[in-house]
Amino acid sequence: MTRTATVNYHVHKPWRQAFELDAGGIAGNLISPELASTAVALTDARTTSNTVTFASDAVEFALLETQVQDFTGEVWKPTYDAELTAMLSNKLGAREVVVFDHTIRMDDPGATRKPARNVHSDYSKDGAEQRLVDLLGAEAAAEWARGHYAFVNVWRPVDHPINSAPLGFVRPSSVEPSDWILLDLIYPDRNGQIMGLVGNPRHEWIYQSKMTPDEVAIFNIYDNRGAPSIAHSALDMVEDSNVNTIRKSIESRTLVRY
Repeated sequence: MTRTATVNYHVHKPWRQAFELDAGGIAGNLISPELASTAVALTDARTTSNTVTFASDAVEFALLETQVQDFTGEVWKPTYDAELTAMLSNKLGAREVVVFDHTIRMDDPGATRKPARNVHSDYSKDGAEQRLVDLLGAEAAAEWARGHYAFVNVWRPVDHPINSAPLGFVRPSSVEPSDWILLDLIYPDRNGQIMGLVGNPRHEWIYQSKMTPDEVAIFNIYDNRGAPSIAHSALDMVEDSNVNTIRKSIESRTLVRY
């Protein structure tokens, strides 16, 4: 059965656009560029006959049970980082994994970090190369850059299966190079650069319905050997109108060396 959802695409402008995070020094205050609300058709990876794989689609859905029962505070991080490292080493053949960020998002008006409702990928080429230096230092970054490295995200539901605002992905083979635009990312203490996606009726949207806290989405953000980055966004949709759980998730950012 074909499902539909609403997403917010970026739009072409004659000038460079930007997101300003924690604008004015207020946590969670976000200033966004213009977005275009668009209805899209979805392919559910849980029901499609065509397997969705990281190698062919830049995203893969997998079972990954965790020993972590509570993602508040800091004590869970070493355990979860070890679980992610083992999975990425096994599934992607990574010989080194650096887990460097976790973001917990809640689809609640009072949440500091809400689901990202714009179609994007987390780094441009320049943004990824700068982030590599930020994380490793110039000397180590240069050594990694001589080989094959990538930024890979792992997303998981927290507390409940996802009933609303699931995470959706655009199959890279359906994206034209001209669909991408550069976006500045302005933090109080640093600047970055991401990629926004402009709407195209050819885009093929993938998601996995009713993902549980034992399931993860593994997806490629940047690969220095040219594997495609995948555009993604929270989808405005509800699976079951009789369920009222709040969408909560954790997205972990990793740097992998192949």
